[in-house]
Amino acid sequence: MKSDKKKDALLSMIRQGKPMTLGEQARLVMFLATPAILAQLTTTMMQYIDASMVGSMGAQASASIGLMETTMWLLGSICSAAAAGFYVQVSHQLGSNDPRRARNTLRQGIMSVLVVSALIGLVSLAVSPFLPVWLGGGSDITPTASAYFAIVATALPIFQFSIFGAGMLRSSGNMVVPSVMSVVMMSLDVVFNFFLIFPTRPMQLFGAEVTMPGMGMGVVGAAIGTVSAELVAAAITMYILCFRSKELSLRIDTGRFLPTWGVVKRALHISLPMGLQQTIMCSAYVMTTIIIAPLGTFAIAANSFGVIVESLCYMPGYGIADAATTLVGQSIGAGRHELMKRFAWLSVGLGVTVMAVMGVVMYVGAPVAMAMMTPAEEVRRLGVEVLRIEAFAEPMFAAAIVSYGVFVGAAKTLVPSIMNLVSIWGVRISLAALLAPSMGLRGVWIAMCIELCFRGFIFLVKLKFWNIQTSCNHYEKDQ
Repeated sequence: MKSDKKKDALLSMIRQGKPMTLGEQARLVMFLATPAILAQLTTTMMQYIDASMVGSMGAQASASIGLMETTMWLLGSICSAAAAGFYVQVSHQLGSNDPRRARNTLRQGIMSVLVVSALIGLVSLAVSPFLPVWLGGGSDITPTASAYFAIVATALPIFQFSIFGAGMLRSSGNMVVPSVMSVVMMSLDVVFNFFLIFPTRPMQLFGAEVTMPGMGMGVVGAAIGTVSAELVAAAITMYILCFRSKELSLRIDTGRFLPTWGVVKRALHISLPMGLQQTIMCSAYVMTTIIIAPLGTFAIAANSFGVIVESLCYMPGYGIADAATTLVGQSIGAGRHELMKRFAWLSVGLGVTVMAVMGVVMYVGAPVAMAMMTPAEEVRRLGVEVLRIEAFAEPMFAAAIVSYGVFVGAAKTLVPSIMNLVSIWGVRISLAALLAPSMGLRGVWIAMCIELCFRGFIFLVKLKFWNIQTSCNHYEKDQ
């Protein structure tokens, strides 16, 4: 509670135009980044636990989920872009001391993202019987992959409101609730999966053998467990946002939920480049899956597990990026241009440092991490090899992740989105297609490592030569 008061006091200094020392800026970055990092890590741990539980059933079950992983990233990315269009506006409006306008944006955002997620969910549900075949999956995994994806598609509005509610709270400076909800979601996911994935079986409990009930639903049970956990977390997050938030509670005043063109236009200005970027980038991830699929079930499973383990390294970067988005957004709303750039570089420096350390941990701990994921020796061996390749890319990957979060906070998403697209399609996909036939999965991950280093470099160059004054002038004119 004491740290919350310090954080609120520092945030108020931004809004009130008070000068801030470098130490105060660094403390504020840490106050916001720490819970955001924990939130991202717990989300990743949920995926890790899911994969470990399913992995215990064999490579086919793991490959069923791994095949659909990139497409689910696509759905999540579109939901994230839709939410960002509104919570970035709220960050700016709170930074300019206009909470009433922020609440109106929140109301209209609720209706807008509901419509977007429902439409995308319906389309995804319609293609779920065919998608695993389109992605190159074998007949041994396509039925369960299709069922898993159909359940996720049906629940897309739940995932949308989880992302939307957490983003709104972070924009107001509340990083604690999204972090706690991530822990709640992870804990519930473990419990639900424990009973839904496995059949009724004998277990040793405190030295005695007991019969543990279970539904024995396998991959389908994993999907239902994840959706159920997300539902609880989303409901609590939205309740706190709409009824308990100090600045954004909808009980403070009344307003319209039907979107107005002004709010939607600003949301589209932020969301469309992000959404198009994420769609095209995730289509690149899907293309990567298509490149990997002919390499066999072991390669699909090893790639899926490798991505999950690696995310333990890069999710802290996304947490710091969330903090950067909030700080840059509130600074630009308050007209604090130079402060905004200092927050940007402090955030990038922290991200690079944290992910460099995590890269070392991943290189050393790869055998242990993969051993916890699957009993299949071939999958373990492949997973360790690709993780150790990727460890060298983590610092530059951090530079790209956090820099992009900075530009999102400034509502400047078009050029960074183009940079992401050029990097992943021009470097990663072309190299992966070239190297996979001769080097297998290792070639795909070498291509990924090279591309992430390149992407980090161009984002650092962009941030170095970013014309802040022009960006701020455009923002003020738009308001």
